[in-house]
Amino acid sequence: MNYTFDAVQTKDRVVAWIRDFFEHNGPGCNAVLGISGGKDSSVTAALCVEALGKERVIGVLMPKGEQADIDMARLLCTHLGIANVEVNVGAAVDSVIGAIENGVKNGVDVEVGTLTRTNLPPRIRMATVYAVSQAVNGRVANTCNLSEDWVGYSTRYGDSVGDFSPLSMLTVTEVKAIGRVLGLPDVLVDKVPIDGLCGKTDEDNLGFTYAMLDKYIREGVIDDMEKKARIDAMHVRNLFKLQIMPIFDPEIETI
Repeated sequence: MNYTFDAVQTKDRVVAWIRDFFEHNGPGCNAVLGISGGKDSSVTAALCVEALGKERVIGVLMPKGEQADIDMARLLCTHLGIANVEVNVGAAVDSVIGAIENGVKNGVDVEVGTLTRTNLPPRIRMATVYAVSQAVNGRVANTCNLSEDWVGYSTRYGDSVGDFSPLSMLTVTEVKAIGRVLGLPDVLVDKVPIDGLCGKTDEDNLGFTYAMLDKYIREGVIDDMEKKARIDAMHVRNLFKLQIMPIFDPEIETI
């Protein structure tokens, strides 16, 4: 770690960075982002409000059918006073899965398994955010944090994308600290992330705590060698999610 984290100073720097981004990449444009009611979307939205004013921040709430924690997303929008649109993506997700299952298959057996069902909703949600953004002269905020990116806990072309990313170099611990500086309700900052599929928490799925991961990322310190090996393997396996898509260049010789 080559800097000493200070929540107030970092918050101010991120706010200035967002303003600079919009000055050079969309003067007068709105910040548009998916709102889940969790810490990442809450902190990102609050940072954008401080940087641009609440009039230029638009939230997109995207429940899939009935969503138990949708009230948290509504709470955030009310707390910040931002405009928002609610789009239920349940029918769209079901339609795509049904179309795949019932589609004509020529020489390939396509089985819609658990991973496909898990990753399709985030991709449809991001397509929805971009559709709204284009309709309201927006720039899409990515809400991923460093901890989740480090181990690939995101969906490629789903929650992993955006036009600008305020939190991608900040750990979960740091994001929460900034959320408190921003005065967000504790219920949003400390909301336990649930995968929305089987009811497990993110930490249950990962097999280690964010506190352990954050300490390892920032200080290189971890006592449990089994969990260290798991983190290292996930990091290497998922690096492709953070890299620019490889392209063929005819001017470069390849072996």
